[in-house]
Amino acid sequence: MRSAQWDGGPVSVLERAVSVLSAFDAEHPEMGISELARRTGLAKSTVHRLVGDLVRLGLLEQSANGVRLGIRLFEFGQLAPRHRTLKEAALPFMEDLREATQSNVHLAVLEGIEVVYLEILRVRDSQPLPSRVGGRMPAHATGVGKAIMAFSPPEVVKARVDAGLERRTAYTVIMPGALHRELLTIHETGVSFDRQESAMGVVCAAAPVFGPDGAVQAALSVTGRAERLDVERMAPAVRTAALALSRVLGAPR
Repeated sequence: MRSAQWDGGPVSVLERAVSVLSAFDAEHPEMGISELARRTGLAKSTVHRLVGDLVRLGLLEQSANGVRLGIRLFEFGQLAPRHRTLKEAALPFMEDLREATQSNVHLAVLEGIEVVYLEILRVRDSQPLPSRVGGRMPAHATGVGKAIMAFSPPEVVKARVDAGLERRTAYTVIMPGALHRELLTIHETGVSFDRQESAMGVVCAAAPVFGPDGAVQAALSVTGRAERLDVERMAPAVRTAALALSRVLGAPR
């Protein structure tokens, strides 16, 4: 089912509905019609009609400030077999890694040019971090993203570079040449770092996780505040946990 196209806008009804759902994020968990129209570039009348359908289907739900994502989306997410299996396999290693390092532990996968966090185990006295379960961040600005890209096909890195290397902090790598050199180093060492590149004051050490076909599937990281976490010292523990998880997933030695 298709409707008229305009420059740069979604074409089909399905694409427009997805654009409405994609407008929500951690900073915008609830929105009204006007804000959704502004964020999607769709007409208010179109957004109003789509929101009505999405609420009826349980993909959105009414809230005090407009609408928010519905519980049915969570139910669908739990049915995604690859991510569910990966998360279940990773949890014991993540718990051991948190205990050994007394730091926050992340599990993330690459979706397009961004990383999506599947699970985060936080330490009790953890200060606020920019990451959240289900949240996305640009792959080039994160340790987990660079760990995955370093072992991904060249077209994956090219897509990230072609989309533009967003500067999130003064330390974010935004030059393609510098990113390529760093990815080569990560490929050699098996460990990547985020030195306040995704958010000021936040650092991490990360390592890739491989599947039975030998292809990179995800990445594990240890994350904390720059003044408290020595990422170089934590790197061997992260690498060991990622290798152990890879073996459980059936990765060739």
